[in-house]
Amino acid sequence: MPVEFISAVHTDAGASGAAAASRTGFDRDHLRKYARALDDGGFDHTLVAYHSASPDAFQVAQFVATHTERIRPILAHRPGVVFPTHAARALATLDRISDGRLAVHIISGGSDEEQRREGDYLGKAERYERSDEYIRILRQVWQAEGPVSHEGKYFRFEGYYSDVKPVRGLIPISVGGSSQDAYRVGGQQGDIFGLWGEPLKETAEQIAAVNAVAEAAGRPHPRIWVSFRPIIAPTDELAWEKAHRTLGVIEDQARNTELLRHYRTTGRPANVGSQRLLDIAERGEVHDRCLWTAPAVATNAAGASTALVGSPETVAKALLDYVDIGCDLLSIRGYDPLNDAIDYARYVLPLVRQELAHRAMTHAA
Repeated sequence: MPVEFISAVHTDAGASGAAAASRTGFDRDHLRKYARALDDGGFDHTLVAYHSASPDAFQVAQFVATHTERIRPILAHRPGVVFPTHAARALATLDRISDGRLAVHIISGGSDEEQRREGDYLGKAERYERSDEYIRILRQVWQAEGPVSHEGKYFRFEGYYSDVKPVRGLIPISVGGSSQDAYRVGGQQGDIFGLWGEPLKETAEQIAAVNAVAEAAGRPHPRIWVSFRPIIAPTDELAWEKAHRTLGVIEDQARNTELLRHYRTTGRPANVGSQRLLDIAERGEVHDRCLWTAPAVATNAAGASTALVGSPETVAKALLDYVDIGCDLLSIRGYDPLNDAIDYARYVLPLVRQELAHRAMTHAA
């Protein structure tokens, strides 16, 4: 499979910096402009994120699909909110609207506090069990030629059938996380497995753990998706100056309790991925070629928050380092979301693709 690039749409032009991870409103014109910029800029996919306080992700994904030609939405979806038979039908419908461009990213939920905001009181291990059952039901419904019934630990139904099927029979399913539960579900069920941007050594270890589960289950290795927040400028020195200015903005926003009131959780993060980022930050602020952990500390590792800092050439080389250890889906989105996406499309994506094309020609020769 070719190396592909992922971004993430934002629905509100007013959100930037750390707050850009949240959706504080819905600006239709901005979302259309953003989606088209990604489409025109050559990104392959865009994440449509999910949060209990955000605009509805299904509707945002549909908006993106109907206002673009080629970019493929990756819809983040929580199994605890929508019953799986309804989700299977809704996802298949959205896949039809997008002409087969949809993927779905299953998020089991890393924070008990956030899950309870929508009435989900299962513990983390149970949430991953439920996700496993949920994915199996989605695929069963999509592939069924007649009514299906199911009786499991978390879901029960009889005689369900949907007339609408995905364009290609199935919709690619992504799973993410850094816990043993995540590796298990992702290795056994995922077509894609998502990781946050850790140093190369730790990333390779996580890939090996997921692949081992897939092999034991007799499944192909999932494609690996790794996420960063690059900070670029014409030279490395200018990029680091920009990085420290950006960090000041992030820290100011992190202190703004009104701006982020719906998106905060209290204390040390409950999810293993955030804990790992903070532990890595304690061991050093800069790792490998240019991986910067200070933004993770400033945001309490709320989501994908580590940066790659440098010139476009330096950042492109860093991304290729991750390709070399098995990552073929590169998620890059910035702390100034739209402007950064435009810059990545102009200056980073072409460098990575040129080097990969050169490698392919050299290998063929």
